[in-house]
Amino acid sequence: MANFIQPSFIQPIVGMMGVTAGVWGWMYIKRLRYLQTEGIDPQSIRTPAKLTALLPESVNLPAYNLQNLFEMPVLFYVICLSAELLRIQDMTLTNWLYQAAWAFVILRAVHSVIQCSYNQVMHRFIVYILSCATLWIMAIKMATIVF
Repeated sequence: MANFIQPSFIQPIVGMMGVTAGVWGWMYIKRLRYLQTEGIDPQSIRTPAKLTALLPESVNLPAYNLQNLFEMPVLFYVICLSAELLRIQDMTLTNWLYQAAWAFVILRAVHSVIQCSYNQVMHRFIVYILSCATLWIMAIKMATIVF
């Protein structure tokens, strides 16, 4: 039997955190640039409702995406942390979960690029469904280990 170095699920977790940080940074760049260009007093947007009402949709797109990054990815973090803590002995399953974790990160990054830029709903939806399918399969595989 060949020696096998078990992959660390911390890597895709950090990758997903990087996607989230990138969208967060882009959101503030777009917002601050718009506020400065339009000469808007920050006090006039002191509530989220006022901010959303005042900013055009194109400026709000990263904020909408940032909200998405705290929905389904929460399950991703739980699955990856569980896989890391359990140190699954089935190397075929471990490799599959690790590759699926990276696939999820990549799909969510593509989803973020689409939503934060040209925001074509069907393109975004297809990538979203693929990422969710990947995530649910990961969840089912993890459930088979635990139960």
